[in-house]
Amino acid sequence: MMVDITSKTPIYREASAYGRIRLKPETVRAIVEGRVEKGDVFSVSRVAATLAVKSTPRILPLCHPIPITGVDVKFDVGEDYIGVYVTVRSVGRTGVEMEALTGVSVALLNIWDMVKKLEKDESGNYPWTRIEGIVVLKKVKGGVS
Repeated sequence: MMVDITSKTPIYREASAYGRIRLKPETVRAIVEGRVEKGDVFSVSRVAATLAVKSTPRILPLCHPIPITGVDVKFDVGEDYIGVYVTVRSVGRTGVEMEALTGVSVALLNIWDMVKKLEKDESGNYPWTRIEGIVVLKKVKGGVS
């Protein structure tokens, strides 16, 4: 059942989430150098995350549709991983942590999709590739974290 938030007052809401995808070092280099056949992994993943944030109520059936007033997507590049940070802002009656988590998850899935050709082993499997550590880093309600 969807929680009734009718009586709640709209206030500023913000949430930040993070997760990362482990990849072969040569795949990370291909991403950074712009050598991925499907295109610019960072640009496409940024758009995928933003669309996912805005689509959260369609993906998670009990989430309320809320006005999204801002989305920031940033990347953290390590030798064998790409990290994704998503921050979501709204003025509404409910928090935006599920939107931030959805944005991170979809960005990571998009990265996997774009580099899967580089990550497969000879049998077509992904022994090195894994998504890990998806967490809510911060939640703000009314300007208070």
